[in-house]
Amino acid sequence: MRADLLALTADALASLANRGLVKRATKELDAGAGPVLGVEGGTVTGRFADGVEVALPPGAGLDRASCTCGAAGVCRHRVAVVLAYQREHGEAAFSPWSPGAITDDRLRDLLGDRVLTAARRLHRAGLPVRLTRPTAADPVATAELPSCTVRFLVPGELGYVHTDAAAAGRDQWAVLAVWAFREADERGLTDDVVRFDVGGSADDAAGGMDAVLGLADMLLLDGAATANPVFEAALDRARADLVTARLHWPALAVEELAGALRAYRARSAHHDPAHVAELLTELHARARATGPRSQVLGTEEASETPLRRVRLTALGCRVHATAEDRTAEVFFADGGTVLVRRHHWPVGEGERPTGHDLAGRRLSGASLADLAASTVVSESATRSAGRLVRVGARASTTSVTPLGRSWESLPDNLVVRDLTAAGREWDALPPRVVRPRVAAELVRVVRVAGVERIAYHPGAQRLDALVIDGAGATATISATHRPHCPAALDALAGALPTATHVSGELRRFRGGLVIDPIAVLTPTGLVVPDLATGAASLRTGEPPATDPLTSTVDSALAVCAEAAHRGLRHLAPPLRDRARATADALRRLGLRTAADLLTAFADDPTPATWHPAHLRLMITAERR
Repeated sequence: MRADLLALTADALASLANRGLVKRATKELDAGAGPVLGVEGGTVTGRFADGVEVALPPGAGLDRASCTCGAAGVCRHRVAVVLAYQREHGEAAFSPWSPGAITDDRLRDLLGDRVLTAARRLHRAGLPVRLTRPTAADPVATAELPSCTVRFLVPGELGYVHTDAAAAGRDQWAVLAVWAFREADERGLTDDVVRFDVGGSADDAAGGMDAVLGLADMLLLDGAATANPVFEAALDRARADLVTARLHWPALAVEELAGALRAYRARSAHHDPAHVAELLTELHARARATGPRSQVLGTEEASETPLRRVRLTALGCRVHATAEDRTAEVFFADGGTVLVRRHHWPVGEGERPTGHDLAGRRLSGASLADLAASTVVSESATRSAGRLVRVGARASTTSVTPLGRSWESLPDNLVVRDLTAAGREWDALPPRVVRPRVAAELVRVVRVAGVERIAYHPGAQRLDALVIDGAGATATISATHRPHCPAALDALAGALPTATHVSGELRRFRGGLVIDPIAVLTPTGLVVPDLATGAASLRTGEPPATDPLTSTVDSALAVCAEAAHRGLRHLAPPLRDRARATADALRRLGLRTAADLLTAFADDPTPATWHPAHLRLMITAERR
């Protein structure tokens, strides 16, 4: 009995071939055009009426099987033989297993010493993993690594390991995935889904942050307004040292900080004092945090990884704007991970392109509008550890097809069917300031059972809709008008009454779950509000009064940001008085710890008092 063939699910076969071949082979079997099966010494053979012969030897996998049809890769004949064998012998019974049981000797026999040596180098550097153990509902074991995903489609069989990494590196990632499961087994991490760091040394990062923290405190004392090119050059050198030390998340923060200072000198719209203050706090927070170093410091490899063959399901598009440029972010689901294709267009003098104006521009061989609502299959894609993806534009290596019903087959970890469980998942996250610096971290697809009400708030120019899941739990879809996407709210209001799914970024606000929408799936197709055509028809009105908690926390953050901009050495008495008055307001609202920290800063403005106050306020604003 070939247990490996019986264990291959329809999804597993689609991973090894594609869904089209699986559907075609299934139809041919249903029509009675299947192969005549035989077994010779453990090798399953199939002979088709047109003379094509297939041989599936044990332990080889479908890509190493033989077929006389001459097709490159896994063909429909091999798939049909597997399906026919399963129909003849029945489904395999599920029993729990772990890829960690695969020994190094088996890895060496199949892959060779060179692959294990390369994998050990990556293992010594350390990397984060997310492991999903096989269950009766989903018998595939999955390891999500920084640059690719490895799936073990058949228990204990290395011939059926599937990864989206390119051929040059996929074997070493498979080895690392086996080692990750083995380490989880040894550490007793037996939950269905576990996250932890594999390999690496916690001591390597101890002194790597000292130089950049010194520069950050110097900037805080002197003020961002006084920074000059000499200081920016020092930041660039510190960033290079962080990259060398594999402290990639702090390095990205330093890169943004240097860019913000250059933007201020150039009087660019990209400069934001509040963002500068957040970056200064982030550097200190990451240096002090005690979580997994790969999550806090980004010690995984940051270079791009070529992907062998990737199937990307579009989740919509978000358009951002400044006076100087427009940026489009197209979101894709790649297995259980959301990736982002990002592109910038400069804006000429007198130009004010809207999202709809960008919809027809070409990106990765297709218009932006098509790309944001399609399934992309590419053999020339690269993915970074920060979850940014680049897709080649050549038609021979990349195809763009209509989205169809692809959202209905997305992995469970990307689809929110239980809003209450999604809220608990959000609450369990560490603060954003020390989370991994990855794109689209909280983008999900929410299954909508109904929309209870849609309301427009003219003063805020905001559209809110209350949606419910199958169990009756609720969340708020909230979108605010942006001039560069004038028809977005109208398109959203028109799509929500018939919505079945909504993609968007999840967050908490006032104890409830809020969805910042990206796209809406309806029975007639996908609606991407940011790319919609037309002018705004919803009326504006008087701005509504903000709630006291939000306005007071925002005021306190603004005081801290202004202090960082001016420099703690140069604070005038009026700003310190504002800090004390704001602290009193926080205290009246019950935020006593934040109030005490802000008062301590007002009385003695130093980095040692500014950082705790600003960090506390940032977390309060995020969790309110």
